[in-house]
Amino acid sequence: MAKFGGGFPGGGNMNNLLKQVQKAQKQMEEKQKELESKNYEGSAGGNAVKAVVTGKKELVSVTLDQSVVDPDDIEMLQDLIVLAVNGAIKQAEEEAANLMSELTGGMNIPGMF
Repeated sequence: MAKFGGGFPGGGNMNNLLKQVQKAQKQMEEKQKELESKNYEGSAGGNAVKAVVTGKKELVSVTLDQSVVDPDDIEMLQDLIVLAVNGAIKQAEEEAANLMSELTGGMNIPGMF
């Protein structure tokens, strides 16, 4: 039977593994803070409606062009706002997913970001 140094394939030991995990965890925490501090903008109606959310997916602002404010068509305005907010949230989620993929080498770790 083959014997591996330190009980791990390739001769590694538990201390090195723990150091790598701690380093990766620290990098993820730093990147998470960086993402949370960023703003993401979504728009709809040819930029007539703009929404800004943080990396925490909190709505910061909504900007409306006068051309979309029609008292006779409130439903269209509501739809445009929803589209703009969802677009901003999607941008934040995509950046977080891309970052996680970079940090984990493409492994899908449940519950991360």
